Amino acid sequence: MKISAQALLFDNDGTLVSSLESVHRCWTRWAEEHGITAEEFARVELHGRPAVEIIAELLPAGRIPAALARIEQLEVEDVPGGVQLLPGTKELLSALPRERWAVVTSATRPLAEARLREAGIDFPVMVAADDITRGKPDPEPFLLAARRLGVDPAACVVFEDAPAGLAAGRAAGMRTVALTTTHSRAELVADVVVEDLSAVSVQATGGAVEITAGE
Repeated sequence: MKISAQALLFDNDGTLVSSLESVHRCWTRWAEEHGITAEEFARVELHGRPAVEIIAELLPAGRIPAALARIEQLEVEDVPGGVQLLPGTKELLSALPRERWAVVTSATRPLAEARLREAGIDFPVMVAADDITRGKPDPEPFLLAARRLGVDPAACVVFEDAPAGLAAGRAAGMRTVALTTTHSRAELVADVVVEDLSAVSVQATGGAVEITAGE
């Protein structure tokens, strides 16, 4: 499938990099420290959501700030050796003009920056959990990224691996490319679904980016 766009917006974990083992390790330790049972923890969706929203489902409001600081500390400390670059990421990003793409992540800025540095990714623009009031599946993160790039939302393409992120992209009026890195194809609603970014190529011409995704 061919798509013409002015900007590409990438989720981070599960799209550009993978830190799923680190996430599971850190959150399991965090839950144990905060007296949360395995059964309670298993009911909460972790992937693709801001940490503060996850914590709000598990702890009373008065404990959220300290608990949020603790999970961020655990995850940042676990970054060395806990991040893997996903296939196609470096090749795709290196073909894009810096003013034509952004990272839109549900992680906090310190954590997202640490993961990207570990993977050797030099990003031009980032929207992180610290920048928004409503996380994915709300469109706010992607709309803010489009605004920071100075691009009409309708001219953006979202690359995501999580259903919540794809829903956010659709709600923002953007086209979507889903990656089957963390969810099955049947769980992903998008304009096109690919295995990972190695199935995507781009060509920048003037103010446009021509995207070829999938077969």
